[in-house]
Amino acid sequence: MILTTDTNGHMLAFSRLEQMLLTGGAAARLLLAAGLGCAIGIDREYHHRPSGLRTNVLICFGSAMFTFLSAIIAGDGGNRAQIASNIVQGIGFLGAGLILHNRDRVSGLTSAASVWAVASIGMACGAGLYFPAIFATIVVLVVLELVRVLEYRGNLKLYSSTYEVRGFDVEKLTVAILHVMDRENRHMDALENDPVGELQRLSFSISATHRLHRRLLNELKAAPGIDDVRAFRDPEDE
Repeated sequence: MILTTDTNGHMLAFSRLEQMLLTGGAAARLLLAAGLGCAIGIDREYHHRPSGLRTNVLICFGSAMFTFLSAIIAGDGGNRAQIASNIVQGIGFLGAGLILHNRDRVSGLTSAASVWAVASIGMACGAGLYFPAIFATIVVLVVLELVRVLEYRGNLKLYSSTYEVRGFDVEKLTVAILHVMDRENRHMDALENDPVGELQRLSFSISATHRLHRRLLNELKAAPGIDDVRAFRDPEDE
């Protein structure tokens, strides 16, 4: 393809035929990037993560577009990797905004890493590497779903849950909770009470493995003085 410059000598100019040829070459790459980004975005949306469907589609699509344009803008004698390399830096800033420091833990690392991976898939699509892009998408989905299940079921990952203990005697509830926590050798940071009429609702948060959470729930339900126990998973845990 022949590229020309305008009279000022600093901008590329394309004929209508050249633009039509470029559009045809880019369409398949951009549509594939949007589709693969959509697949990962649906998974993140299902788990209610900050980087959802639209975010992943736009990141994958944008990365593919920039990668496709980098070779065209650079031409034969330019640095074709310059624009593509800046994509990685830009995604780094975007991913940093997804990482949050909450009390004594950090959340959003998986969301930031998934955004980074989606950008690389988009770059592969923009470069015309269809099969590596599809394979990478499958690997990312396996990591997000299968490895996630293995982490929790294998008790390899700590996650936070808020327990709400209900009854009518605050003192008995507090003593029962303390006895359970002492048996498990766990420290309880704060115990909050939000009563509704005569019903007392004591709540506290614990970070533990899946096995320990299950054991705590069973012990609290069996403790004397406790009428009901509810456990709520922290939505910010990846």
